[in-house]
Amino acid sequence: MYSRFTLPLAWILTFFVLLFIYTKFLGPIPFSVNSVTTTKSTTFDVTGEGKVIVKPDVAMVNVGVRTQSQTVDEAQTQMDSSINKVPQALKDLGVDPKDIQTTNYNINPDYDFSKGSQKIKGYTASTTLSVKVRSIDKVNSIIDAATANGANEVSGVSFDIDDKTKAQNEAREKAVAEAKKKAEEASKIAGFKLGKIINYSENFGEGPGPISLRAIGALGAEDTKTQVELGSSEITVTVTLSYEIQ
Repeated sequence: MYSRFTLPLAWILTFFVLLFIYTKFLGPIPFSVNSVTTTKSTTFDVTGEGKVIVKPDVAMVNVGVRTQSQTVDEAQTQMDSSINKVPQALKDLGVDPKDIQTTNYNINPDYDFSKGSQKIKGYTASTTLSVKVRSIDKVNSIIDAATANGANEVSGVSFDIDDKTKAQNEAREKAVAEAKKKAEEASKIAGFKLGKIINYSENFGEGPGPISLRAIGALGAEDTKTQVELGSSEITVTVTLSYEIQ
């Protein structure tokens, strides 16, 4: 009977003795437990777009002078003489001096390659003023004044909104309302319940209105006047809403 329990007991004692010796000299036996947590997250994404049409209230106009002459000094003198009258004419129309900026001033040689060699035949001088027009109704008068006082180039006529915040907020409200409406309709049709919104993203886009420069009197017939069509601008906001599905 004793032999029946003696062998298992011996094995148990041997195990604990070996365990004691191991931990005494080699330290505790390392144990590790890996915890894995799984979550189920089901979302529904929906987009909405909002558009607002706005009238521009500020314009950017580039006016300049280009001259050609046989020498550098002559080309530069002619250019400076013409462009120097322009700023004062614009100021007389109410343009703030800080809204008039020189953005280009170049003098380059003109080459003659007709005889198979590179030969300087003269010089071209050019300068450009960038003008910010805050009184949008004066943009045509400002272009006419610039050309009447020496400018022989007009380019880069563009329109913008000085403060887009109000229009962007209005477009955003429309976009969010459209997205929420789509989400509600889709949930009813598909038979699921919407939870809270857990993510929001948006993108802005702007489309400039049509711009047409019909005529510039100083560059053509004297009895014509500049007629720039202001058009309108479109501010677009696209939003994406992510809902939890309950």
